[in-house]
Amino acid sequence: MQQQPGAMGDQEAGGRKGARQPSQPPDVRLELRHVYKSFGGVQVLQDVNFHLNRGEVVGLLGDNGAGKSTLIKIITGFHRPDGGEMLFAGESVRDLTVQKARALGVETVYQERALADQQPLWRNIFMGRPLSNLLGFLGVGRMRRITEDLMGKSMGFTSAALTPDTTVMGLSGGERQGLAIVRALYFQADLIILDEPTMGLSLKETDKLIHFVEGIRAAGKSAIFIDHNIFHVYSVADRIVVLDRGRVAGEFPTSRYSLEELMSIMKEVASTGSFTEAERYQPPRQPASDQAGGMA
Repeated sequence: MQQQPGAMGDQEAGGRKGARQPSQPPDVRLELRHVYKSFGGVQVLQDVNFHLNRGEVVGLLGDNGAGKSTLIKIITGFHRPDGGEMLFAGESVRDLTVQKARALGVETVYQERALADQQPLWRNIFMGRPLSNLLGFLGVGRMRRITEDLMGKSMGFTSAALTPDTTVMGLSGGERQGLAIVRALYFQADLIILDEPTMGLSLKETDKLIHFVEGIRAAGKSAIFIDHNIFHVYSVADRIVVLDRGRVAGEFPTSRYSLEELMSIMKEVASTGSFTEAERYQPPRQPASDQAGGMA
Protein backbone atom coordinates (compact mmCIF):
# COMPACT_ATOMS: atom_id res chain seq x y z
CA MET A 1 0.00 0.00 0.00
CA GLN A 2 1.42 3.36 -0.97
CA GLN A 3 0.97 6.12 1.56
CA GLN A 4 -0.31 9.43 0.28
CA PRO A 5 1.23 12.59 1.73
CA GLY A 6 -0.96 14.10 4.39
CA ALA A 7 -3.20 11.04 4.58
CA MET A 8 -3.40 11.25 8.36
CA GLY A 9 -4.26 14.94 8.49
CA ASP A 10 -3.51 16.67 11.75
CA GLN A 11 -3.87 13.54 13.83
CA GLU A 12 -0.92 12.94 16.16
CA ALA A 13 0.70 9.71 15.03
CA GLY A 14 3.55 9.13 17.39
CA GLY A 15 6.30 10.55 15.17
CA ARG A 16 9.54 11.85 16.55
CA LYS A 17 9.47 14.96 18.69
CA GLY A 18 10.71 18.16 17.08
CA ALA A 19 10.60 16.71 13.58
CA ARG A 20 10.80 19.05 10.59
CA GLN A 21 7.49 20.42 9.39
CA PRO A 22 6.99 22.11 6.00
CA SER A 23 6.48 25.86 6.35
CA GLN A 24 4.97 26.28 2.87
CA PRO A 25 3.42 24.17 0.10
CA PRO A 26 6.04 21.82 -1.37
CA ASP A 27 7.87 22.65 -4.59
CA VAL A 28 8.20 19.32 -6.40
CA ARG A 29 11.72 18.94 -7.82
CA LEU A 30 11.33 15.45 -9.28
CA GLU A 31 8.35 13.24 -9.98
CA LEU A 32 8.06 9.74 -11.44
CA ARG A 33 4.63 8.52 -12.56
CA HIS A 34 3.81 4.85 -13.16
CA VAL A 35 7.36 3.89 -14.11
CA TYR A 36 8.12 0.37 -15.35
CA LYS A 37 11.42 -1.31 -16.19
CA SER A 38 12.33 -4.87 -17.09
CA PHE A 39 15.48 -6.73 -18.11
CA GLY A 40 15.27 -9.90 -20.15
CA GLY A 41 11.65 -10.49 -19.24
CA VAL A 42 12.21 -9.87 -15.54
CA GLN A 43 10.10 -6.99 -14.22
CA VAL A 44 12.44 -4.91 -12.05
CA LEU A 45 10.20 -1.88 -11.46
CA GLN A 46 6.41 -2.01 -11.51
CA ASP A 47 4.11 1.03 -11.49
CA VAL A 48 6.50 3.12 -9.40
CA ASN A 49 5.30 6.55 -8.29
CA PHE A 50 7.86 8.72 -6.54
CA HIS A 51 8.36 12.42 -5.85
CA LEU A 52 10.99 14.61 -4.23
CA ASN A 53 10.35 18.16 -3.03
CA ARG A 54 12.84 21.00 -3.12
CA GLY A 55 14.84 21.21 0.11
CA GLU A 56 13.82 17.68 1.11
CA VAL A 57 15.82 14.58 2.00
CA VAL A 58 14.07 11.32 1.12
CA GLY A 59 15.39 7.99 2.35
CA LEU A 60 15.09 5.13 -0.13
CA LEU A 61 15.15 1.77 1.61
CA GLY A 62 14.79 -1.81 0.47
CA ASP A 63 16.53 -5.16 0.44
CA ASN A 64 18.93 -6.24 -2.29
CA GLY A 65 16.94 -6.75 -5.48
CA ALA A 66 14.20 -4.33 -4.42
CA GLY A 67 14.88 -2.09 -7.43
CA LYS A 68 16.70 0.81 -5.75
CA SER A 69 19.69 0.82 -8.10
CA THR A 70 17.51 0.59 -11.21
CA LEU A 71 15.32 3.45 -10.02
CA ILE A 72 18.36 5.64 -9.43
CA LYS A 73 19.84 4.76 -12.82
CA ILE A 74 16.59 5.87 -14.44
CA ILE A 75 16.67 9.19 -12.57
CA THR A 76 20.32 9.76 -13.59
CA GLY A 77 19.69 8.90 -17.25
CA PHE A 78 21.72 5.68 -17.26
CA HIS A 79 18.63 3.55 -18.00
CA ARG A 80 15.47 4.50 -19.83
CA PRO A 81 12.14 3.31 -18.42
CA ASP A 82 9.94 0.99 -20.46
CA GLY A 83 6.89 2.99 -19.48
CA GLY A 84 5.77 5.89 -17.35
CA GLU A 85 6.68 9.56 -17.12
CA MET A 86 9.42 11.55 -15.42
CA LEU A 87 9.15 15.25 -14.60
CA PHE A 88 11.78 17.70 -13.42
CA ALA A 89 10.35 20.87 -11.84
CA GLY A 90 7.00 20.05 -13.41
CA GLU A 91 8.36 19.61 -16.95
CA SER A 92 8.10 16.20 -18.60
CA VAL A 93 11.50 14.89 -19.73
CA ARG A 94 11.86 12.17 -22.36
CA ASP A 95 14.95 10.34 -23.59
CA LEU A 96 16.91 11.35 -20.51
CA THR A 97 20.67 10.79 -20.73
CA VAL A 98 23.42 11.12 -18.14
CA GLN A 99 24.44 14.43 -19.72
CA LYS A 100 20.87 15.76 -19.70
CA ALA A 101 20.38 14.68 -16.09
CA ARG A 102 23.54 16.51 -15.04
CA ALA A 103 22.38 19.61 -16.93
CA LEU A 104 19.12 19.37 -14.94
CA GLY A 105 21.14 19.47 -11.72
CA VAL A 106 21.34 15.75 -10.86
CA GLU A 107 24.58 14.56 -9.26
CA THR A 108 25.37 11.20 -7.66
CA VAL A 109 27.75 10.42 -4.81
CA TYR A 110 28.53 6.72 -5.24
CA GLN A 111 29.73 4.19 -2.68
CA GLU A 112 33.18 4.37 -4.24
CA ARG A 113 33.00 8.21 -3.94
CA ALA A 114 34.67 8.61 -7.36
CA LEU A 115 37.68 10.38 -5.88
CA ALA A 116 41.34 10.18 -6.88
CA ASP A 117 43.26 9.20 -3.74
CA GLN A 118 46.65 10.35 -5.02
CA GLN A 119 45.43 13.78 -6.14
CA PRO A 120 45.06 16.92 -3.99
CA LEU A 121 41.71 18.22 -2.81
CA TRP A 122 41.53 21.03 -5.36
CA ARG A 123 42.03 18.65 -8.27
CA ASN A 124 39.28 16.39 -6.94
CA ILE A 125 36.85 19.29 -6.57
CA PHE A 126 37.36 20.34 -10.20
CA MET A 127 37.91 16.89 -11.68
CA GLY A 128 36.46 16.85 -15.20
CA ARG A 129 35.34 20.49 -14.90
CA PRO A 130 38.51 22.56 -14.46
CA LEU A 131 38.50 26.36 -14.42
CA SER A 132 40.60 28.19 -16.99
CA ASN A 133 41.69 31.78 -17.53
CA LEU A 134 41.05 34.02 -20.53
CA LEU A 135 44.04 32.55 -22.34
CA GLY A 136 42.75 28.99 -21.91
CA PHE A 137 45.30 27.97 -19.28
CA LEU A 138 44.25 26.19 -16.11
CA GLY A 139 43.36 28.63 -13.33
CA VAL A 140 45.25 26.65 -10.69
CA GLY A 141 45.48 29.52 -8.21
CA ARG A 142 41.78 30.25 -8.48
CA MET A 143 40.86 26.58 -8.02
CA ARG A 144 43.08 26.38 -4.94
CA ARG A 145 41.48 29.52 -3.44
CA ILE A 146 37.95 28.24 -4.07
CA THR A 147 38.83 24.86 -2.54
CA GLU A 148 40.29 26.56 0.54
CA ASP A 149 37.10 28.58 0.93
CA LEU A 150 34.95 25.46 0.56
CA MET A 151 37.09 23.60 3.10
CA GLY A 152 36.39 26.20 5.77
CA LYS A 153 32.78 27.15 5.04
CA SER A 154 31.22 23.98 3.66
CA MET A 155 33.38 21.08 4.77
CA GLY A 156 34.27 22.37 8.21
CA PHE A 157 37.96 21.50 7.81
CA THR A 158 39.70 23.73 10.36
CA SER A 159 42.93 21.81 10.90
CA ALA A 160 46.04 23.64 9.67
CA ALA A 161 47.35 20.26 8.51
CA LEU A 162 44.68 20.14 5.78
CA THR A 163 45.25 22.40 2.78
CA PRO A 164 43.98 22.43 -0.82
CA ASP A 165 47.14 20.48 -1.69
CA THR A 166 46.43 17.68 0.81
CA THR A 167 45.81 14.41 -1.01
CA VAL A 168 42.49 12.64 -0.62
CA MET A 169 44.37 9.68 0.86
CA GLY A 170 44.81 11.72 4.05
CA LEU A 171 41.03 12.10 4.60
CA SER A 172 38.78 9.88 6.68
CA GLY A 173 35.80 8.09 5.15
CA GLY A 174 33.30 10.69 6.34
CA GLU A 175 35.50 13.54 5.08
CA ARG A 176 35.74 11.88 1.67
CA GLN A 177 31.97 11.66 1.42
CA GLY A 178 31.77 15.29 2.51
CA LEU A 179 34.22 16.27 -0.23
CA ALA A 180 32.08 14.53 -2.86
CA ILE A 181 28.90 16.22 -1.57
CA VAL A 182 30.49 19.67 -1.46
CA ARG A 183 31.80 19.16 -5.01
CA ALA A 184 28.26 18.43 -6.19
CA LEU A 185 26.87 21.51 -4.41
CA TYR A 186 29.57 23.75 -5.85
CA PHE A 187 28.57 22.76 -9.37
CA GLN A 188 24.97 23.80 -8.67
CA ALA A 189 23.46 20.36 -8.19
CA ASP A 190 19.79 20.65 -7.26
CA LEU A 191 19.31 16.94 -6.60
CA ILE A 192 22.07 14.88 -4.98
CA ILE A 193 21.77 11.10 -4.88
CA LEU A 194 23.70 9.40 -2.09
CA ASP A 195 24.31 5.74 -2.92
CA GLU A 196 24.94 3.78 0.30
CA PRO A 197 27.06 6.64 1.71
CA THR A 198 27.51 5.10 5.18
CA MET A 199 29.04 1.85 3.91
CA GLY A 200 32.32 1.20 5.70
CA LEU A 201 32.05 4.27 7.94
CA SER A 202 32.48 4.24 11.71
CA LEU A 203 29.80 5.78 13.94
CA LYS A 204 31.86 8.97 14.27
CA GLU A 205 32.34 9.23 10.52
CA THR A 206 28.64 8.53 9.94
CA ASP A 207 27.81 11.49 12.17
CA LYS A 208 30.04 13.66 9.98
CA LEU A 209 28.24 12.43 6.90
CA ILE A 210 24.82 13.18 8.40
CA HIS A 211 26.04 16.73 9.03
CA PHE A 212 26.91 17.08 5.34
CA VAL A 213 23.48 15.73 4.32
CA GLU A 214 21.80 18.27 6.58
CA GLY A 215 23.85 20.89 4.74
CA ILE A 216 22.20 19.83 1.47
CA ARG A 217 18.77 20.64 2.92
CA ALA A 218 20.03 23.89 4.45
CA ALA A 219 21.24 24.96 0.99
CA GLY A 220 17.72 24.48 -0.37
CA LYS A 221 18.74 21.44 -2.40
CA SER A 222 17.19 17.96 -2.46
CA ALA A 223 18.67 14.55 -1.75
CA ILE A 224 17.83 10.88 -2.13
CA PHE A 225 19.58 8.90 0.60
CA ILE A 226 19.87 5.21 -0.33
CA ASP A 227 20.82 2.81 2.43
CA HIS A 228 20.07 -0.55 3.99
CA ASN A 229 20.36 0.89 7.50
CA ILE A 230 17.19 2.62 8.64
CA PHE A 231 18.99 4.03 11.70
CA HIS A 232 21.20 6.20 9.50
CA VAL A 233 18.42 7.29 7.14
CA TYR A 234 15.82 8.07 9.81
CA SER A 235 18.06 10.55 11.59
CA VAL A 236 18.16 12.89 8.60
CA ALA A 237 15.29 12.05 6.21
CA ASP A 238 12.02 13.95 5.92
CA ARG A 239 10.31 10.95 4.35
CA ILE A 240 11.21 7.32 3.88
CA VAL A 241 10.13 5.40 0.79
CA VAL A 242 10.31 1.61 0.97
CA LEU A 243 10.80 -0.41 -2.21
CA ASP A 244 10.05 -4.12 -2.25
CA ARG A 245 10.31 -6.40 -5.27
CA GLY A 246 10.09 -3.50 -7.68
CA ARG A 247 7.09 -1.80 -6.11
CA VAL A 248 6.68 1.09 -3.70
CA ALA A 249 5.53 -0.67 -0.53
CA GLY A 250 4.97 2.55 1.40
CA GLU A 251 5.88 6.18 1.96
CA PHE A 252 6.38 7.34 5.54
CA PRO A 253 6.98 10.89 6.84
CA THR A 254 9.46 10.68 9.71
CA SER A 255 7.48 13.39 11.52
CA ARG A 256 4.59 10.91 11.91
CA TYR A 257 6.29 7.56 12.40
CA SER A 258 8.72 6.64 15.13
CA LEU A 259 11.85 4.64 14.39
CA GLU A 260 10.37 1.62 16.17
CA GLU A 261 7.21 1.80 14.04
CA LEU A 262 9.20 1.97 10.83
CA MET A 263 11.35 -0.99 11.85
CA SER A 264 8.18 -2.99 12.43
CA ILE A 265 6.77 -1.87 9.08
CA MET A 266 9.92 -2.92 7.24
CA LYS A 267 9.77 -6.36 8.83
CA GLU A 268 6.16 -6.68 7.66
CA VAL A 269 7.10 -5.59 4.15
CA ALA A 270 10.04 -8.02 4.02
CA SER A 271 7.85 -10.96 4.98
CA THR A 272 4.62 -10.13 3.11
CA GLY A 273 5.62 -7.70 0.35
CA SER A 274 3.07 -5.16 1.52
CA PHE A 275 2.12 -2.99 4.47
CA THR A 276 -1.22 -2.81 6.26
CA GLU A 277 -1.93 0.53 7.89
CA ALA A 278 -1.91 0.29 11.68
CA GLU A 279 -5.32 0.55 13.29
CA ARG A 280 -4.47 3.72 15.17
CA TYR A 281 -3.83 5.52 11.88
CA GLN A 282 -7.24 4.64 10.51
CA PRO A 283 -10.08 7.19 10.79
CA PRO A 284 -12.17 6.40 13.91
CA ARG A 285 -15.11 4.17 13.16
CA GLN A 286 -18.57 5.31 14.05
CA PRO A 287 -20.26 3.01 16.59
CA ALA A 288 -23.04 0.86 15.14
CA SER A 289 -25.58 2.35 17.58
CA ASP A 290 -24.73 5.87 16.34
CA GLN A 291 -25.10 4.77 12.75
CA ALA A 292 -28.53 3.32 13.52
CA GLY A 293 -29.57 6.47 15.28
CA GLY A 294 -28.43 8.58 12.36
CA MET A 295 -30.43 6.47 9.92
CA ALA A 296 -33.50 6.82 12.09
